[in-house]
Amino acid sequence: MKKLMVILVVFVFTITNFYAQSMIIKKSKMSDKLEIATLANGCFWCTEAIFQRLNGVEKVTSGYSGGKVKNPSYREVTTGETGHAEVIQIQFNPSVITFQEILDVFFSTHDPTTLNKQGYDVGTQYRSAIFYHSKEQKETAEKFIKALTEAKVFENKIVTEVTPFDAFYSAEEYHQNYYNNNKNQGYCVAVINPKLEKFIKKYKNKLKK
Repeated sequence: MKKLMVILVVFVFTITNFYAQSMIIKKSKMSDKLEIATLANGCFWCTEAIFQRLNGVEKVTSGYSGGKVKNPSYREVTTGETGHAEVIQIQFNPSVITFQEILDVFFSTHDPTTLNKQGYDVGTQYRSAIFYHSKEQKETAEKFIKALTEAKVFENKIVTEVTPFDAFYSAEEYHQNYYNNNKNQGYCVAVINPKLEKFIKKYKNKLKK
């Protein structure tokens, strides 16, 4: 039932925003330039592995955004004192995948109703957030959240932040491409594998070949 509601919301949202979105897509096709999305939805090891597999996504980089310290280290971020969230910065081709479609995956692959928490990962560094890069991204995110709320897709209130992008700091090299390099590691087997399986089943038509 929940999956049906998500599909319905996405459909209605797509129709009501058809003209605005189509204009953006047309412009993107003309320029064929990559756009950037910066998202926080839990441990970046998980989110990187998911978005890397989407058709139209050219690059995914794990890092930190939303804090008050420049060039923070992973150890500093994990204390929760720097204010940063673990994020992924996505470079995507909007003529292949739209920002709205990226948000669909974003909200379908984490719990946006738990404040500063995703599963066993607890702290402000694991908060749900969208760091928008343009007025269009802000409006799209706010409308998407409103549509999900009105359709009551989630039992609890969505607490995802919609915040202007300020800075992105790339995480240490060993965090990059983490799942692909460590598939037999305990966290990957126990946590990431189940998430990937659900994601692949639901979005098999949007995956890279």
